[in-house]
Amino acid sequence: MPASVVLPPDRSSANIVDETIDKARRAHDAGVRQVWVAQQLDFDAITLAALIGAAVPGLGVGTSVVPINPRHPMLIAAAAQTAQVATHGNFILGLGLGGNAIEQRAFGISAANTVQRLREHLTVLRAIVDERTVDFHGAQLTAVDTPVMPVALRGAAPFPIYVAAMGPRALRVTGELADGTLPYLAGPRTIEEFIAPTITAAAAEAGRPRPRIIAIVPVAVTDDADAVRAAVADSLAFYDQIPSYQKVLAREGASKAADLAVIGTAQTVTRQLKSYLDAGATEVALRPLQTELTDLKPVWDLAAAF
Repeated sequence: MPASVVLPPDRSSANIVDETIDKARRAHDAGVRQVWVAQQLDFDAITLAALIGAAVPGLGVGTSVVPINPRHPMLIAAAAQTAQVATHGNFILGLGLGGNAIEQRAFGISAANTVQRLREHLTVLRAIVDERTVDFHGAQLTAVDTPVMPVALRGAAPFPIYVAAMGPRALRVTGELADGTLPYLAGPRTIEEFIAPTITAAAAEAGRPRPRIIAIVPVAVTDDADAVRAAVADSLAFYDQIPSYQKVLAREGASKAADLAVIGTAQTVTRQLKSYLDAGATEVALRPLQTELTDLKPVWDLAAAF
């Protein structure tokens, strides 16, 4: 499954859950086999993923991503286990470190020692997934439940865990404790020269399987690439101000985030996406760029045929 798609929410709809499930069903009908939903402050990604997977049998569904703050990993694990059962074993838990400014504004918390918290969070999740029990006392987290009662789903593997990691320390922790990474706006050069070797080495040192790298790429299929790129420039400019993305832009030799969007005809986009696989990505997840000039269906068709 080298290509999947991100489902963008439509807040103009009368019922965002019904609308997203319908969108997922149409994507599946077009041949898409894996979709992703993002955490928002007005709906919950894990719950929505569970509802999508239950409504569209056979469709893989994951979160991209759920911030580790402010929820405790035991609560995330309980929700993820529920989603894994609801989707009949087709759920992927995607986590993120979160945004400092957003968390301060929304929750009144300051993200100190973020990578240490990620390590502790993943350690708890790893124990629950692998051992079905946890007794952990860390610097930032405590998690005790002996045993953690598993949700029964005969024959299903435990839910996999991915982290949207791009910094060196976060990638090493992810390689040691998670199943892969979900980098966004990380181009082929960044994947080949930095992300793939860093996370792969960390996994090998920890004795874990080779991690998957699912590159999330902003995409538009269009015959007027210049017009679409101009139309999405402002929406992507947000990432130009974030230090982790500034480092990616520097590695890629790009001046702004919009330069890393893959925009063009189906043939052009397919060719550029394959360069991510050549660079070491396991697969690509297409995040449609929505404008008055673009449509979701061509992106779904491209993902299905990729």
